[in-house]
Amino acid sequence: MNWRAVWAIYYFEMSRTARTVMQSILSPVISTSLYFVVFGAAIGSRITDIDGVSYGAFIVPGLIMLMLLMQSTSNASFGIYFPKFTGTIYELLSAPISFVEIVIGYVGAAATKSIVLGLIILATAGFFVPLEIQHPFFMVLFLLLTSVTFSLLGFIIGIWADGFEKLQIVPLLIITPLTFLGGSFYSLSMLPPFWQTVTLFNPVVYLISGFRWSFYGIADVTVGMSLAATAFFLAVCLAIVWWIFRTGYKLKS
Repeated sequence: MNWRAVWAIYYFEMSRTARTVMQSILSPVISTSLYFVVFGAAIGSRITDIDGVSYGAFIVPGLIMLMLLMQSTSNASFGIYFPKFTGTIYELLSAPISFVEIVIGYVGAAATKSIVLGLIILATAGFFVPLEIQHPFFMVLFLLLTSVTFSLLGFIIGIWADGFEKLQIVPLLIITPLTFLGGSFYSLSMLPPFWQTVTLFNPVVYLISGFRWSFYGIADVTVGMSLAATAFFLAVCLAIVWWIFRTGYKLKS
């Protein structure tokens, strides 16, 4: 393993974040804080507790997960797409480094940025609503698994996209709606039985449910199912990345 090459890619991507702090860090934190103000304080004060948790505190895991999915995907997709756009991807592919080292560098940087951002938003939420974390180990585990998984998804999107418009298709038209419909702002028990069953086909439900369980010990599905679904999605993304580099899909042309 060429750790020097991994570090070079990782450091370059993290340096890009440092140069765009307003866009990369402050903007997501401010926008998520507005959710806390509107839903947690204004609307939440008029909504009864959900399973013994105040509404403002109940939506915190969902909002962190929403930001985590969006930022992990966007950071990783742009990180690998930009070298394709400028043509420097061929220098990277001809360098004496393996595809594993390339993926670790780009995905590691995207996941790191998302985790740091998630922790900042978690700390910010403490100023608006009372928080408790009953299972900190599982909270960190879900944070890591989700960040890495969706960074891999973003990496795949960045290779697949042939224009800046395509980079936004999956995050805006697929991930965001699935997250809003995955229990970010409500419990599945509040839905009619038919829609509870339909919602279980939404993969984001398992991520949000497991993450919320790590905070308050309440979940729409069992934590085992949440971990299994996350691990399955991670395995699928790893398999697709392996196939991309094995076949040279959109990399050799």
